[in-house]
Order: sequence, then structure tokens, then C-alpha cells
Amino acid sequence: MIPEFRAWTRAAGLVTALLAAACGEPQREPGVASGDTIRTVPTNAPATAREAFWENLTLHCGNAYPGGLVLEPPGDDMLTGTEQLIVHFRECGRDTLWVPFHIEIEATGEWDRSRTWMFMRTADALELRHDHRHEDGSPDEQTMYGALTRDDGSANRQEFIIADRTAQDGSEIGWRVEVEPGQRYTYGTIRGGEWTWRVDFDLARPIDTPPAPWGH
Repeated sequence: MIPEFRAWTRAAGLVTALLAAACGEPQREPGVASGDTIRTVPTNAPATAREAFWENLTLHCGNAYPGGLVLEPPGDDMLTGTEQLIVHFRECGRDTLWVPFHIEIEATGEWDRSRTWMFMRTADALELRHDHRHEDGSPDEQTMYGALTRDDGSANRQEFIIADRTAQDGSEIGWRVEVEPGQRYTYGTIRGGEWTWRVDFDLARPIDTPPAPWGH
């Protein structure tokens, strides 16, 4: 090949590569043919485990799932363990998720729709609140209590530790929420890092969505 033509060819190739890069064309690895699949690096991955957890919750928006009691301490009679429970990822805002928790009343066949879990995100934490209502929609005497996360947690687990209260033995108390997309959603209370009360929901079994919770 004529030296001047070889030099011109190399220069033209360099210009073509620079133009492709400027136009956003992905660069192939050496040896990758034009018809081969080009591997790219995702640019929209969650920046933190906390954000990944939020995304894992929102994956189920609009769906409802059945569940049941897993753990209840002695003397706690809120649930019998045989009633049906339903979680409904009902409303998903940019920074707030409304997740009602419906409880079957076995004696009457009716439902207690008084509880809604509210997840909120701020710049540096996630917050869990409990919206409790009477059937007429008025707030319960105990409502909107909750706590913030204190660390980044993980994509599948977040703990909301109460800042100004501890158990009688001095242990930290709060709530733990776990989500395995398409598999399991778990909510419960913890003391000293251990479950004290827990309900699980089967995210592999979507069911008909229930009526709105009381007050909503």
C-alpha cells in the first residue's frame, strides 16, 4: 500500500471513530463484528441499597397478595393465625407509597380495613408510618406512629428503629420490612434485632384487589 494512502486511511478511521463517539454510538470491543450484540453498562441502576429497596416495593404497585401470621408473642391476640391477610400496594407516588393491610374477621366474615402502611423517602432515609382509621374514616387515637431508617440497609431489608424508646431491657425496638420481588413481602416488629411479631405475604400469587382502606 502506498505510504501516503495508508496514513490517510488511518486518519479517516480515527475521524470516523471520533464522530461515532460524539454521536453516542457504542464502541465495540476488539473482535466484535458489526452484527454481534454489544454489551452496555446500565446507567439507571439504583445509587444506594435504600433506593433499590424502594424500587423493589414499587415493582408490585397496583397488586394485592395473600398472607398469614408467622410469629406472634404469647398473650398477643391480635391475630388467630388462621384468618386471611391481604397486602395491597395501592398507591405509588414519587416519594410516598400507600400499602393497606387488610385483616379478615373470621367470626363475621367481614374485614378490618383500618390499617395502611405508609412508606416515604427523604434525601437521606426511608420513613415508615402507620395510618390507622375507624370505619367512618376518622383517625384512630393511635395513628401515624413510626420511625426512620438509620442506615442504608439492603435492597431486600430495611429496619425502622424508634429513636426515643427502648424495650424494658434496653434493647432497641422498631419495625423490619423485607421484600423479595415476586416471592415474599414481610412486615413485623423487632427487639434487639430479633423478630417479635411477623406476617408474610406471597408475592408469587396476585389476587383480586380489595376495596379501599377506611378513610381512603
